[in-house]
Amino acid sequence: MPWRHHVNHPNLRRRAALLAGAALITTALVAPPGSATPPTTPQGRSSFAPGRYVVTLADKPLATYQGGVTGLKATKPAVGRKVEVNSSNGKAYRSFLTGKHAQVAAEVGAKVDHDYSTTLNGFAASLTSKQVNELSKTPGVVSVVPDQLHVALDDRKSTDFLKLSGKNGVWNALGGTATAGQGVVVGVVDTGIWPESASLSGPKLGTKPPTAADPYRPYLSGSTTVMEKADGGTFTGSCEAGEDFTADQCNTKLISAKYFGDGWLNLVPPDQRADYVSPRDGEGHGTHTATTAAGRANVDVSVGGVGFGTVTGVAPAAKIAVYKALWSGKDGQNSGGLTSDILSAIDQAVADGVDVINYSVGSIFESEHTDPIQLAFLSAASAGVFVSAAGGNSGPDASTLDNTSPWVTTVGATTVAPYEGTVVLGNGQKYAGLSTTVAMPSGSKPLVSPAAVKNATASDADALLCMANTLDPSKTAGKIVACERGVNARVDKSAEVKRAGGVGMVLLNLFPQDVVGDSHAVPTVHVNAPDALSIKAYAAQDGATAELVPGNTTSTKTPYPQMADFSSRGPSLASHGNLLKPDIAAPGVNVLAAVAPPTNNGQSYAFLSGTSMAAPHIAGLAALYLSKHPDWSPMAVKSALMTTAGNVLTSTGSVDSNPFDAGAGEVQPSKMLDPGLVYDSGDADWLGYLEGSGVNTGTGVPAINPSDYNAPSIAVGQLLGSQTITRRVTAVTPGLYRATVSVPGMKAVVTPSILNFTEAGQTKTFKVKLTLDTGDSGATTSGWLTWQGAGKTVRSPVVAVPTSVLAPTAVSSSGASGSVSFTATSGKAGAPIRSYGVVSAPLVAGAVPAGAADADLPDYPVTATAQTKAVQWNIKTVDPAGSIWLVLYKVVNGQKQFLSFIGDGSNQASASVPAPSAGLWGVLAITLSNPPGADTTEYTMQTNVVTASSGNTLKTSPPVAPAAFKPFQVTASWSGLPTDKRSTGFVEFPNRAGTVVTIN
Repeated sequence: MPWRHHVNHPNLRRRAALLAGAALITTALVAPPGSATPPTTPQGRSSFAPGRYVVTLADKPLATYQGGVTGLKATKPAVGRKVEVNSSNGKAYRSFLTGKHAQVAAEVGAKVDHDYSTTLNGFAASLTSKQVNELSKTPGVVSVVPDQLHVALDDRKSTDFLKLSGKNGVWNALGGTATAGQGVVVGVVDTGIWPESASLSGPKLGTKPPTAADPYRPYLSGSTTVMEKADGGTFTGSCEAGEDFTADQCNTKLISAKYFGDGWLNLVPPDQRADYVSPRDGEGHGTHTATTAAGRANVDVSVGGVGFGTVTGVAPAAKIAVYKALWSGKDGQNSGGLTSDILSAIDQAVADGVDVINYSVGSIFESEHTDPIQLAFLSAASAGVFVSAAGGNSGPDASTLDNTSPWVTTVGATTVAPYEGTVVLGNGQKYAGLSTTVAMPSGSKPLVSPAAVKNATASDADALLCMANTLDPSKTAGKIVACERGVNARVDKSAEVKRAGGVGMVLLNLFPQDVVGDSHAVPTVHVNAPDALSIKAYAAQDGATAELVPGNTTSTKTPYPQMADFSSRGPSLASHGNLLKPDIAAPGVNVLAAVAPPTNNGQSYAFLSGTSMAAPHIAGLAALYLSKHPDWSPMAVKSALMTTAGNVLTSTGSVDSNPFDAGAGEVQPSKMLDPGLVYDSGDADWLGYLEGSGVNTGTGVPAINPSDYNAPSIAVGQLLGSQTITRRVTAVTPGLYRATVSVPGMKAVVTPSILNFTEAGQTKTFKVKLTLDTGDSGATTSGWLTWQGAGKTVRSPVVAVPTSVLAPTAVSSSGASGSVSFTATSGKAGAPIRSYGVVSAPLVAGAVPAGAADADLPDYPVTATAQTKAVQWNIKTVDPAGSIWLVLYKVVNGQKQFLSFIGDGSNQASASVPAPSAGLWGVLAITLSNPPGADTTEYTMQTNVVTASSGNTLKTSPPVAPAAFKPFQVTASWSGLPTDKRSTGFVEFPNRAGTVVTIN
């Protein structure tokens, strides 16, 4: 996992511990019936801890059952319809499934705690170690998965930015806010709801059925909420009473609210809970996501006494159904949702008949496509439900996404036009930052460093962070305090400034990071590095002053949309890079929506940031779509959103060209309703993708190459030489469409390059052949495939990792003379094979103190040029009892970007970079502890740089690849080498591919 360039030394140690702990996470994969994969330890030994488990069985759930069981008719809904769980067929098949659940559980002496039958066929149960072991071997059991905790992601006017509002906006095109999204129900699986919010207000539910003039009015039938929907189906929900929540708190906006906590409430004792045992939102996250997606139109909002006009949900006429499955524990402990409870919520949402599910929830690690929650979403999508899911808040590191299954729309977070403030220093310098709390100029005030106004008992380190009770009121009163970001919550810093009598705060990012418009206790401007460093230096001077001014009064304007720093990036590990994720990006920074006042400083609305806030924008847009096109499939809607998306920008205003940041780009609602062509997919595509990914689905669906899954994007995780990818498109607007494609470093050809659609609904297939040309082997490249015709532009991102040869990146051997062989596969016959080196650089002595700060760590930089073939650093402690690590970095835009943490705690480590790109590379030497009795760790360092002029004493054979796509042996040999130090050579293949050869 890549390192963040701003991570300091202690964080390196914490990260190392995290990586080590990651090996202990257990998962379960879908296997053939009767061969469930049990949880295992890293060594492969069975490890069946007693506890609560989710058991998945092989028979199809109601949403996807197409018949096959004697006497039981199919329950899978027809295209454009929703699953009918209360029909006679639905009840009969559900009884069949739950009977099997009870039978399977009884066979091992277990009791079913909860049945799942709509989107997943399985049950939750508390199991002993023995019962887990027995169930994992029971015929018909697909998987036995521990009930895991899933954490809610921490999350200016986005609806204006997205061009939903205004005379020419999307809402007006759909008839206005009173009809935009009508006939559609958005299901929100989250932390519950605060029903008193003005964004959720509406007339009470009556008992009169709807009329032709008001066909989508929900009504009560007994205690059940019924609503006829735009797709011809019926939603049936209810308002579940509980702690501080009564059934009459639902209305014609909030039409259903239920809670699911059997697992969590059983796990967490009452004295450790900080939540309501009811649908009521104890945290505010669920209320925020629900009102972002479908909150009532034109609600006047103020935060902390500052007015922000009105807010409107993305689909203001859509209805909201709440499924609380995430819970809050005291002091944040055990906060989140268990798999079993989340599955119950999804199951119920689909059974009730929602059209869209918003899932602003994620795990620390990427869920496999066969995770029970992801499989439940497969069934939901199969039943016609659009699923929008947050991609995660672990960016900008690569491969930090979650919710990456192909049937889910994975959403990244971007900025909108920011709420800004300016810090005007007494020396005349101005620095802009984010602020939602500076409503008027503050006037010039003393600006101080927290260390200068701290309590006598507080440390400088704690005071600089404005930790609680660190500031002295007699020194702080009437001043603006420059607090540093880190450790404690951002809003807690301003609370401390207010407690001590401060009148304002400048929040400083000491390294480049996201800036956030929190609702602070005192007027605050959040400033990013490097500007923050200048403010910090000035604040430390005697007589420093500053004024906080609303808006950006500097000459430098902030480009948008940009990817949020925190937004998780691809590539997806679960898809091995063969599926581009995230799919799309939407506003997720400083989104203003309703929250729960008790846990938000008494505020009814708040600015929150996260992919949690981005996902409900997409959920709301899907609701708008399904209101206009109720017969469209979830994947057709997803395609329309993706192929009409626009560019995301960098901080300099250029186009962000990294496809793993935003996928297809920033959603553009003004274009989404007229996509021209769509890439649709369904059950056969999803199952074929799984089969092609090595999952035995037991369905008999033929496997497809995962890159051939009919996504509105193209991704190839490893392209050897050339590969042909297949896609099919369906016409929304008939006409003649012509293809253009460009992928730098690749030859790309579309066949046929012209598609003629004579009527809407026609589907045609085309192929894209990608061949490695001038691009570097192993380096990700990306571009676009665009179809233009009938006045439409249909754009899809293309990303590939081409390679000229499949070969190990490194091999090793020993001896003054000798050879080493390895297997390679070339993408082209006759491709040349060359060798360079060997190099045996002198050993250089060095020493590092334990716990040294980054700036004090020994640094070994190398400037790579086009002539550099490979670089290898070898380090070894003088004392065999010592331990040493290397941190590999590359300098990007003047900053060290840490790439990997190398070492195993022993007294030596080695880092190699084959075919480095031009620029400055290097390693830092670090240690976590010194040898016994020593103040430092002494070592020798060797830096071997292999270049085109290093000679070729390393001999290789054969000279060329004998054939394409067929493995062959490569042998590298040498003689006359020193045996008291390492030697390094390089075997080079075309396009800068190669293998580092380490000798001795």
